[in-house]
Amino acid sequence: MIATCIIEFGLLFYTFYRYKMTTITRVALATLALLGIFQMSEFAVCGHDTSTVAMWSRIGFISITMLPPLGIHLISLISKRVPSWTVLAAYASGIGFALVFGLHESAFQSHICAGNYAIFQLMPNLGGVYFVYYYAWLIIGIVMSLMFSIDASPRIRKALVFQALGHLSFLIPTGVVNAIHPETINGIPSIMCGFAVIYALTLALGIVPLVLAERREKAQPKTTGKKRTKA
Repeated sequence: MIATCIIEFGLLFYTFYRYKMTTITRVALATLALLGIFQMSEFAVCGHDTSTVAMWSRIGFISITMLPPLGIHLISLISKRVPSWTVLAAYASGIGFALVFGLHESAFQSHICAGNYAIFQLMPNLGGVYFVYYYAWLIIGIVMSLMFSIDASPRIRKALVFQALGHLSFLIPTGVVNAIHPETINGIPSIMCGFAVIYALTLALGIVPLVLAERREKAQPKTTGKKRTKA
């Protein structure tokens, strides 16, 4: 947890100092910050201070709850083809769950630290609805990224493919782990965010520089050749 947290916050500071501050950069920074905060929260939950477990559980779940909407927003900024209502719907649903985790006293029933991951037990029915919310937006993001990449420019195509692969980089390994060890199904948020460090690397070192390079190239004035001078 600590190693993953250090990597993700390191990528955050790298992105902040390395790239020009644009809306895409800000969304990337927010994503990296929330990934790092979840790892920090998970470490605190599995620590020895039981008095802060409830607080850190809320902080951790609020942070990962906003990741799918940020992903949809990023795809919208990269492709410029996602309907605005889709981005708004993603954020609205994410904020709704974040409010539940932040304000509902019984949102968390208990937690278990299982060595390499933590299990957060949510109140009845909440876990199932949250599962649908999370996977639905991730799958929608993957489909849109691949669909919009087909007729995009080379850099944007690569960035969108990276975005899809970035999501798959933690969805597929988590599914494999759950298939091999079914008892880990309750630890999906923790396991998924552990593998999400791959997406963090892809985002900071692949997606952001590709999109910014494309924007710089389009911003450069086009030359029409040398003007002819009269003799």
